[in-house]
Amino acid sequence: MTDLEVYLSGEIHTDWRAEIEEAVKAAGLPIVFTAPVTVHENSDDCGVSILGAEEKPFWADHKGAKVNAIRTRTLIERADIVVVRFGDKYKQWNAAFDAGYASALGKPLIIQHDPALTHPLKEVDGAALAVAETPAQVAAVLRYVVTGEL
Repeated sequence: MTDLEVYLSGEIHTDWRAEIEEAVKAAGLPIVFTAPVTVHENSDDCGVSILGAEEKPFWADHKGAKVNAIRTRTLIERADIVVVRFGDKYKQWNAAFDAGYASALGKPLIIQHDPALTHPLKEVDGAALAVAETPAQVAAVLRYVVTGEL
């Protein structure tokens, strides 16, 4: 099997991406990971830093969102599998948007969240091919996809 490209979308306040990447590396799986920019300040300020300042916060956010969308859309479109993690601390509209975009593209979707979020995420979970509670479960799904072994 050639390398799979897996896009890791979602919350940026925990090390869940590293947990998945370490488990996949330890298993020797041929998977390449991509992700959005996870340095909050860079993500927020990319538009005005690159394209110039804005007087109103709305337009500064607008510019940043569009520049980030170039990266996000490109990487989701390239991905073989999209993993979206919802944390319990913040409203993560970007993660929900990424899940919807990936689903609309027909990308295999793995959702990861705490069981307390099952009800609010029922539509997102309904679009997923797997719903996990931990990064270890996500890594196990990826291992099974690549090797066919339990």
